[in-house]
Amino acid sequence: MSSSLPTRPECLSVSQVPLPLLRLDHDARVTGSNLMAQEVLNMSDRRLAGLHLTELFAPHGEIQRLLERLRAKASSVSDHYLRLCSRDMPVSLHLGCHEHGMTALFVPEGHRSEIEQHSKRHEIAEAMAHTALEIAHEVKNPLAALRGATQWLCERPIAEQERETLEHMLASIDRIRDRIDAFLQIGPRADVSMEMTNIHALIQEVSFAPDHLQVSRVFDPSLPETLAHPARLRQALENLWQNAVEAAEHHIEWQTRMAPTVRLPDHQGPVMEVRITNDGATVPEHLRERLFEPYVTAKERGSGLGLALVQRVMLEHGGRVSLRCETGRTTFILHLPVRRE
Repeated sequence: MSSSLPTRPECLSVSQVPLPLLRLDHDARVTGSNLMAQEVLNMSDRRLAGLHLTELFAPHGEIQRLLERLRAKASSVSDHYLRLCSRDMPVSLHLGCHEHGMTALFVPEGHRSEIEQHSKRHEIAEAMAHTALEIAHEVKNPLAALRGATQWLCERPIAEQERETLEHMLASIDRIRDRIDAFLQIGPRADVSMEMTNIHALIQEVSFAPDHLQVSRVFDPSLPETLAHPARLRQALENLWQNAVEAAEHHIEWQTRMAPTVRLPDHQGPVMEVRITNDGATVPEHLRERLFEPYVTAKERGSGLGLALVQRVMLEHGGRVSLRCETGRTTFILHLPVRRE
């Protein structure tokens, strides 16, 4: 991440920065903050006002050296080996100078790792999407020709034993075609037409539970409709639902809400959050970082494509999907940009 910051305050809208950010006066005392900074520091904007940078970050000597370098006509300075005073959490700190004071952007280690993980997953998803397109071009046409020839042979007068062999070949070809079609679902879509969509209606459509499962829905009734591809988004929700049904022991919960502290790349507006939680066994730790890659699954009979499709759909909508595992609870979290027509 670049350490450069805007040099004029009018170039920077604090509320729109997708990372924790503080505004400082020339004495390095806080004059303003965004919601993400307040959340990480666990202090309101009012409590933060007037605090010196050395009261928030340590070691104090390193903070003072950063300020000295910044005041020595440097436009910006950075340090990746600091920590929060209140929580002893490692952070990277980026200071920028402008005529009315300074800006301090800081990246908690956990947040930085999350950003890097999402970036890596997006790169993998794009690579797999292009692979899917290559498979469509290189395999599906010859496979269709092979099936046609086999079907033609089946329709000719031949011995019963030969007919059984050809029928077995047809069944095998169809299985290969089905697997390719499933893989192509994680490829980029030609049809990306969007329309105003009610996320609650889609959740209700997919949530058919077996008798042994209890389902609860904690919906935010003020959640607005958003511009989306209904069929693709429904498919992603259905995959998450099927995953939860297969994993849950007794209970599944849907939650929706607005996420005021979440920022998505290339989106400056509000973000909605959708969670689905089950009370089954959690995902093994060694699979969690790779769970959204194709053919990676924690199930004995899973295809490993369901969550890869969810990731693909989130990319198409400018959103993201993440996993949170706690004792006895597994939660998948979707963040979707709220967009209007």
